[in-house]
Amino acid sequence: MHPIIEAQLQLTRRHFFRRIGIGSAALASLLHEDSSAHPSSAIQTTSSLAPHFAPKAKRVIYLFQSGGPSQLDLFDHKPTLQNFRGQNLPDSIRQGQRLTGMTAYQSSFPTAPSIFKFARHGQSGATLSELLPHTSKLVDDICFIKSMHTEQINHDPAITFSLTGFQLAGRPSMGSWLSYGLGSENQDLPAFVVMVSLGTGNTGDQPLYDRLWGSGFLPSKYQGVKFHNNSDRVLYLSNPAGVNDQVRRRFLDDLAKLNQKNAETMGDPEILSRVAQYEMAYRMQSSVPELTDLSKEPAAVLERYGPDAKKPGTFAANCILARRLAERGVRFIQLFHRGWDQHSNCPRQIRNQARDTDQPTAALLQDLKERGMLDDTLVIWGGEFGRTVYSQGKLAEDNYGRDHHPRCFTVWLAGGGIKGGQTIGETDEFSYNITRDPVSVFDFNATLLHCLGIDHTRLSYKYQGRYFRLTDVHGDVVKALLK
Repeated sequence: MHPIIEAQLQLTRRHFFRRIGIGSAALASLLHEDSSAHPSSAIQTTSSLAPHFAPKAKRVIYLFQSGGPSQLDLFDHKPTLQNFRGQNLPDSIRQGQRLTGMTAYQSSFPTAPSIFKFARHGQSGATLSELLPHTSKLVDDICFIKSMHTEQINHDPAITFSLTGFQLAGRPSMGSWLSYGLGSENQDLPAFVVMVSLGTGNTGDQPLYDRLWGSGFLPSKYQGVKFHNNSDRVLYLSNPAGVNDQVRRRFLDDLAKLNQKNAETMGDPEILSRVAQYEMAYRMQSSVPELTDLSKEPAAVLERYGPDAKKPGTFAANCILARRLAERGVRFIQLFHRGWDQHSNCPRQIRNQARDTDQPTAALLQDLKERGMLDDTLVIWGGEFGRTVYSQGKLAEDNYGRDHHPRCFTVWLAGGGIKGGQTIGETDEFSYNITRDPVSVFDFNATLLHCLGIDHTRLSYKYQGRYFRLTDVHGDVVKALLK
């Protein structure tokens, strides 16, 4: 833009914002409270938008299993596959589906039945693998969706699509949409918190990028706050050496005044978002250390979550933190667990990965139930896609690999208005194609929002002349999932 025209535009905006007093008013709303940090247990609604209708869920804990868990080895039992072991996958089943570059040029596609045993559990009779003995005890609280499907066949676009509704980077993440739509119940903690762990299944699994919990074109105050796995759980939260709480408070007050002048001059709402983030960081200096201190957790609780519960950064430890965050009113808690990308040595890798996650997952559900929180907490377990029935690489008696498979995969939900003890959808005898009740990513996200009292068609944000939403222009609520 020509500098003179730009200056004229900014002058107009400056006069406008000064006239309506947006900078002063917004800053005053941020700073009117007492400057001392409040107890982390103090719940105060700061929602930016009330639900459209009465919600069944107040919060979400999303246990995202990054890499693509094999539905064939965990949930989708196909006993007749033994009759096809080693045979080439029929063309009538594959139907010309495109493959990844890792298997597209294989000379054959040998069918690889799971080597693990399956059994029915609970009154619902849900069939689960022997790899999930702890989750198996809670199947009557869980709704399994075996007919999930996605449009993406590679990890990054598939994860991005799952969490933002679009395969290309740049749109707000699911947690950011909820933070924007519902706000937080605790003024001393973010509405959206993220933790990442690496399992023992595939320790070289692909990385995850911070944009997966970014706010996209929404104001940056709605982005997820990542809790790290070291002693400094939130980066740059601690005061520098020689700076005490009083000095920090005076510094933030003076900085806020400077930012107010800048906001009045430029009219950029991101400046006020920055002030809000500084204030949140100040309050988190008191709330986060108390939150992340597990020393007061009863020994019986830690034992329930398994041998990794006391190891910071493990999935088990993060599950305990997820429950503690939920107790404190955090709206959206997302645990990413890497290691599910089993292209080779699938039986060994998935056995390790299931051992990392099964007990902590079941412990989290049980913990929420006992505390009376499962009814209004929606828990989700799943990844970005499934795995192929054919072996990637050589098929051996006790070994095989599995490539990415977007046509069908399994996720499950519990609590928060979900009808447990049921299974939605079916796949063919090869767990390759959906034969009943397909559920798209858009349908899934629409249903998630519905549980929180949000009409997915009404939660939108105008950007570059168009209204955007998490479900784009798609999605239907899957009513069969709901109580």
